[in-house]
Amino acid sequence: MAYASISPHPALASCIDAYWSVTGPAEGCTTSRILPDGCVDIIFNAGEDMASMKSGRAYLVGTMTRPFDSRIVPGTRLLGVRFKPGGFSAFYRFSSLHEITDDTMECEKGLAPEIAILRDPVAGLNAFFLEKLSLPKHVLFPVLEDIQCHHGLVRMEELAKRHFTTVRQLERNFKYHIGVSPKEFINQVRFRHALHVIRHKQPDEQLADVAEACGYYDHAHLTNEIKKYTGMLPVQL
Repeated sequence: MAYASISPHPALASCIDAYWSVTGPAEGCTTSRILPDGCVDIIFNAGEDMASMKSGRAYLVGTMTRPFDSRIVPGTRLLGVRFKPGGFSAFYRFSSLHEITDDTMECEKGLAPEIAILRDPVAGLNAFFLEKLSLPKHVLFPVLEDIQCHHGLVRMEELAKRHFTTVRQLERNFKYHIGVSPKEFINQVRFRHALHVIRHKQPDEQLADVAEACGYYDHAHLTNEIKKYTGMLPVQL
């Protein structure tokens, strides 16, 4: 399997995290585990039919709250657009991203570029999204940056107060523009930071120390969160 990630045009970088591609192996198959990251993706299937994605079609993949195993086989050819949390609103009007959380739906015509852009994907995607770009009609970006800067170590009440809003308004905006509640998003940010710390910890560093540093109640709480979002125990990472 070959995976590549490409940065979008600088004018799109505040809303689009990356363009990415996956090409299947020459023979055999492999499984790639995708972890929740608070992002929404549009995926183009330019290869053979997959279990849930037909060849030549584009799909909107909602924000994930659990890990997902993707089976990659010979003939697989995917191109994806990964939107930063809250960034989808800069390009589309929609009912609510909460409706497709942990789900995938085929894109309606006009929602995504024509599959022909895959002949020159970066240029095609940049042109398409630059034309659609408009300022999001929400004020979540400073809130999201605050959560990420603190690695998820923030209380909802404090967050609302700092950004001159209410917990209830945060709940509505997060579910609409991101697809999950602010509490779920905070938990994911904290988990991803803890995952980074675990993967780079010193040999003599204990998991209990990681739990304390990352804001978990104890070793068991950290273990449960790691298992929830990866499907594995910390020692298996």
